[in-house]
Amino acid sequence: MQYGFRLKGDWFGRRNWPRWERQLPAWFIALVEPLRHSALFLHDQIEQLNDQIQASSVRPRPKGMGGLTEQLLDREVGDWHRFQNRRQVSSYLGLCPSENSSGQRHQQGSVTKSGNPRLRWVLTELAWRLVRFQPHYRLTQKWKPRLLDPHATPGRRKQALVALARGFGVDWWRICTGQTTPQKLGLHMDA
Repeated sequence: MQYGFRLKGDWFGRRNWPRWERQLPAWFIALVEPLRHSALFLHDQIEQLNDQIQASSVRPRPKGMGGLTEQLLDREVGDWHRFQNRRQVSSYLGLCPSENSSGQRHQQGSVTKSGNPRLRWVLTELAWRLVRFQPHYRLTQKWKPRLLDPHATPGRRKQALVALARGFGVDWWRICTGQTTPQKLGLHMDA
């Protein structure tokens, strides 16, 4: 930006770089080339590590949940048995609504975000895949109409998505601790 150029996204990538090379002056390319090589090296390192993490996923998982997602959930949580109830799980995931209540008045607000941010991100991404790949899952059946409603506001869709993510997080805890089976929840499992 200091030199008047704005490179967005994966500008350093093998597919995008030839386009930038044609558009940018030679002096700028010479200036950015060392940075590009470092970014490519780091990108390749991250891809290798992601592949290693995915390869360590060996247990059956719901269709739509990749090996990387399953490993991120398990590695971030550590031991699923440390939670005593679903409220503790939801709180750790950071997907609980805030509350402002007094007497007869009861008002719930936005998500508290007091839990693990990586788990929040992983579960909300997974929630969209559940909508697509798990049509018989009980929470997908409950929240899909609101998520796909053309008249729903973006805020309402976001609420429904967070509710689906929170519910799946609790259900995944139940599955990991042996309290229920995927079949009882309506989850179709991949091998």
